[in-house]
Amino acid sequence: MHQLSHGLNILLAEDNPADARLVEEVMKEGRFLAKLHHVEDGVEAMAFLRRQPPYEAAPRPDLLLLDLNMPRKDGWEVLEDIRADPGLTDLPVIILTTSDVHSDVQRAYSRHANCFLTKPVELEDFIRMITLLKDFWLTAVRLPSG
Repeated sequence: MHQLSHGLNILLAEDNPADARLVEEVMKEGRFLAKLHHVEDGVEAMAFLRRQPPYEAAPRPDLLLLDLNMPRKDGWEVLEDIRADPGLTDLPVIILTTSDVHSDVQRAYSRHANCFLTKPVELEDFIRMITLLKDFWLTAVRLPSG
């Protein structure tokens, strides 16, 4: 039984414009049926998730792709805020970061991240990883309905 990715919403919290553009392009090229929403820092991410201004009309994301190193509020703080918020605790959070430090991996899972992915340096590897992410998280995995 496969979940269709049509109608799903993904929130990408990423401050690097090049990485955000790349994720968007790979999703377009790969014919993702999910809609990608992008915010540039953790303050915006929490406003989006809580539908606070200017995101009052924002849909609840089915999945969050979260960078750790962002201005104003980093990914660690966002992850902690999400897991402490009764309305967001079941939101699947995928850490998508440049870090490959073992302690960051441990810290992410201890704070209940659902997945930890290190952004590959090579473009081809990055494209492959985003495609695998789509195939697994948007096709095989059954996501909670928000």
